[in-house]
Amino acid sequence: MYHFQEGEILYFNKPLQWTSFDLVNKVRYQISRFLKVKKIKVGHAGTLDPLATGVLIVCTGKATKRIDEFQYQTKEYVTTLRLGASTPSFDLETEVDQTFETAHITKELVEQTLLRFVGSIEQIPPAYSACKVKGDRAYDLARKGMEVELKPKVLVIDSIELLAYQTQQITLRIVCSKGTYIRALARDIGTALRSGAHIIALERTKIGNITLDDCMNINDFLTHNI
Repeated sequence: MYHFQEGEILYFNKPLQWTSFDLVNKVRYQISRFLKVKKIKVGHAGTLDPLATGVLIVCTGKATKRIDEFQYQTKEYVTTLRLGASTPSFDLETEVDQTFETAHITKELVEQTLLRFVGSIEQIPPAYSACKVKGDRAYDLARKGMEVELKPKVLVIDSIELLAYQTQQITLRIVCSKGTYIRALARDIGTALRSGAHIIALERTKIGNITLDDCMNINDFLTHNI
């Protein structure tokens, strides 16, 4: 039995093409209808891009006070990068705008390059991000074709593991701190390889101790009595 107003912590596997706010809004609507109330606090602990799937923690009622606690927990991602091409958003939201040579890239070069990104690093967030620029979201400005300048942030990459290597494609498991943009990491890895890169698949597999096995499907939540 859920106690939404007292505070519940729900774990979802966010679907592809949904924003994190889409999922929160669906959950809020379902709970409000169930409780027959007009307002209830519902929030998520860590945005996932629309083209990413995976673990999304949603807090309700008094449990929304714990959102910061979850946001600061270590996160794990599995992502596939296409090498030799980049897009303005560093994923598939936008079309390829630059292509690069990849003949010099080997598995050994990739493994050596990844080591450079482990530890405390500085990272400039992507223009297509929720960072604010003079009160506006960076992605709103970028989608209007405006130039966006963002300052570098210090973050920690605990580990990067090469799960699969193919010509012009690599799959990585990344364990990292709050504030890490995997799309920006893909951009920087591409640059370090003297080529380009963008994400073609991204899944958050873990937040703290919460894994995909702990997560429910949003459609199950919406179609079952709560």
